[in-house]
Amino acid sequence: MSYDVQLFRIETRQREEQSNDPDFFEKEDYLVPFSADQIKALTIRLERYKFVEERRSTFGTHFHNDQYGISALLTDRAVYFQSGWDGDAIFELSMTASEFTDSGEFAKYDRQNNGWED
Repeated sequence: MSYDVQLFRIETRQREEQSNDPDFFEKEDYLVPFSADQIKALTIRLERYKFVEERRSTFGTHFHNDQYGISALLTDRAVYFQSGWDGDAIFELSMTASEFTDSGEFAKYDRQNNGWED
């Protein structure tokens, strides 16, 4: 079992809030793609937070933070953060994702904590 948090463009949040589709997140076309500049900025920011690129796959770029045991998958439409149920890892994962929203262009979604963060 894992703790999962996602980071999307703010426009994805707006679409989801206007949608009546319970499977919204399962439909890739609903998720607004990141720009090339956003992907670059997200990559740099992950590295600043001590995430190390592990590999690239057809899904995206896989990162890992060894200090807290947090993984991140950067795709063209989202950043998927994941950790175990360790309290420190959950705290760091949640704080990191929240801090990534400071520019106003991204939104954090946490299913385990009532969805969108304001």
